[in-house]
Amino acid sequence: MSDSNMMCDLETGICGVAGEDTMQVIDLNDMKKKITLYYVTDPICSHCWALEPVLNRFIQEYGHYFEVTTVMGGLLPSWKGFSDGGNGIQKPADVAGHWREVGEHSRMPIDGSLWHSNPILSSFPPSRVFKVIQDKHPGKAEEYLRSAREAVFVSNLNIGEEKVLISIVDRLGLDGRHIVEEAALDSAQELLDADFQLAARLGVRGFPSLIMVNEENKGVKVAGARPLATYIEALQHITAQEITPKEKPPLSQLIKDGHKLFSKEIEEMYGLAEEKVKAFIDSELPADAYRVQHIMNELYVEKIG
Repeated sequence: MSDSNMMCDLETGICGVAGEDTMQVIDLNDMKKKITLYYVTDPICSHCWALEPVLNRFIQEYGHYFEVTTVMGGLLPSWKGFSDGGNGIQKPADVAGHWREVGEHSRMPIDGSLWHSNPILSSFPPSRVFKVIQDKHPGKAEEYLRSAREAVFVSNLNIGEEKVLISIVDRLGLDGRHIVEEAALDSAQELLDADFQLAARLGVRGFPSLIMVNEENKGVKVAGARPLATYIEALQHITAQEITPKEKPPLSQLIKDGHKLFSKEIEEMYGLAEEKVKAFIDSELPADAYRVQHIMNELYVEKIG
């Protein structure tokens, strides 16, 4: 027996005669994701909130092909000189009706009455908080963004206010006051400006925008909230291999502590009709660990405790 023909099996921990061929051709392409998905958005973008069910399913099923980079776009610097003629928005009160329409159409709940009583003056403060968390606590950035959106769209809270942002960040297990104070520094604005420059280079003119770029720096841009099939087609367009979805996760994995999961998100993820959602929840989740409630005529499920 030759020592050169010996090997240790990593699975069994047993060393012995090599059972593999002397030389093998291997493909390491799958070890590194070669596509970047740039998601250009803003914390107060109502169409981005409406896209959540589709985007979450796309990432769950096809995220093994790409890395997601979330980019802040800067929707509302201030109301001075701001105008969104396409949506009939000239002043804060105009946003309320637009948000209500988006919520009704998408069935992702949106209150929007804060635009009459306590309007957001700029989307830059919550965007800077996102950048600080993304920079210092990258594993928490997406959770923060979801929390901020639930706060403003569903709970009708002004996420431009420091006290609201501190509370949101505290609930993530981070030091809310410290992070919000850091977000007020010039260094945080520099991080945000870098995102604006990236969005401009990507040719973004509105939100949401998804840009998928492959290793050859060739990409596809999808502007606006689109059906799932549009994003799958875009991904396939820049991918040499035939793409296939991963198995959907169980419902319990989609429900995060301190967050609501809405009927529309469950319908989109599992291909269910609205009237089938309650029975599906009952069959998938233990009743003593989750509760089902309604807000703005929409069902949602959340963890108890």
